[in-house]
Amino acid sequence: MNEITDYKKTFQSEFYKPISIIVPAFNEEETIVENVKSLLALSYPEFEVVVVNDGSSDKTVDKLKKNFNLTPSSRSFERNLDTEDINNVYDSLDYPNLVVVDKDNGGKADALNAGINISQYPLICNIDADSIIEGQALLRIVEPFSQDWRVVAAGGTVRIANECTIRGGYIEQVRLSKKPLVRMQVVEYLRAFLFGRVGWASINSLLIISGAFGVFRKSHVTNAGGYSKDTVGEDMELVLKLNRLLKKSEREYRVVFLPDPVCWTQVPEDIDTLSNQRRRWQRGLGESLIMNKELFFNPRYGLLGLLAYPFFLFIEFLGPIFELLGYVVFAITLFITFFLGFPGREIILLFFITAVLMGILLSTTSIVFEEMTFRKYSSLKEKLILFLFGFLENFGYRQRHTFWRVKGIFDFLRKRKEWGQMKRTSFSSYEKGDIDGNIDSRR
Repeated sequence: MNEITDYKKTFQSEFYKPISIIVPAFNEEETIVENVKSLLALSYPEFEVVVVNDGSSDKTVDKLKKNFNLTPSSRSFERNLDTEDINNVYDSLDYPNLVVVDKDNGGKADALNAGINISQYPLICNIDADSIIEGQALLRIVEPFSQDWRVVAAGGTVRIANECTIRGGYIEQVRLSKKPLVRMQVVEYLRAFLFGRVGWASINSLLIISGAFGVFRKSHVTNAGGYSKDTVGEDMELVLKLNRLLKKSEREYRVVFLPDPVCWTQVPEDIDTLSNQRRRWQRGLGESLIMNKELFFNPRYGLLGLLAYPFFLFIEFLGPIFELLGYVVFAITLFITFFLGFPGREIILLFFITAVLMGILLSTTSIVFEEMTFRKYSSLKEKLILFLFGFLENFGYRQRHTFWRVKGIFDFLRKRKEWGQMKRTSFSSYEKGDIDGNIDSRR
């Protein structure tokens, strides 16, 4: 309770920053109403929600009109960022801080840029239409902007909402999914957010802020040209670009990560959808890196150029190729030593066991951090299941995930542009306990 009170004191002062929450939406009729309701109910002194319908072919706009009593808006705006044509802008008669933009299809980056043009506040927060922000999360993630003028961007933690109890746009009860594939992703998300991003932020070299939940100073985003439409990894490319431009201008700045502000999102529940997602992420990583190649081992950019960029190039992007080759070499070497009688089998097995144990250590340690800090999963059974899957993901899931990422690298080399299919589940189906109603709702 003391923590919440402190946040309230902070934002009762004149130093808080009003914020525009931008929600790009394409064929999101199953989740858009619950998402907008959850955003409108956030605890924050002054904010607006800007929903950008990016040429949906379903009933996204109709549902927004029906549920929020929309009427044509007289709002004026400057077109600082180039976007596809905006057909209509609506205000809500019931919610003065809700704006809905209906535009021609141009992709997620184009929709975000349109939302930035329409927005009226100095901070912008981008959130996916299949995500829900916790009630106090916005207060927490904006706090650094009020306390430190150098902060230009901040990211929060993304957690998995599949099978959580959601009512009226709120996470009522956190539950661990019964599906093994989702459980693997829970462990993966914990490791990615509680390990990697905390570390990079601590040395001011954070290159990724999740597109599902990030806050930026609008002026810097506009000066940088907004989100790039030349990549499917527009969220990472924007952060890379901001880092590069601000470092080049020798401006003092910070990009921060806060593990406490939480956004809940849906993740794929089937192999094909997950494969498409991870291939797209890997392709977007490659596109973002090549668009900011000036950073590569450039001492002018300090740790950003000498450490962070090379790490993401060699480990995050090219790493899956070496890992896959490692599995192939291990199998061949094991065959030679065991079946052809060559010496050294003990050393080979020891290296393999060490590699597996390292993966298990990282996964289980991230679960320990979760238990020591945020404790989102309250039951002992769920905690034990997470530890079990922290062990199991190293046998099968990790290897398959590596293969998907390698395919993503080849997609990048072939300059593939397709977004791929993403299946969504209506949040209301979680209320009813029905988790089988998946629909196609992404480009």
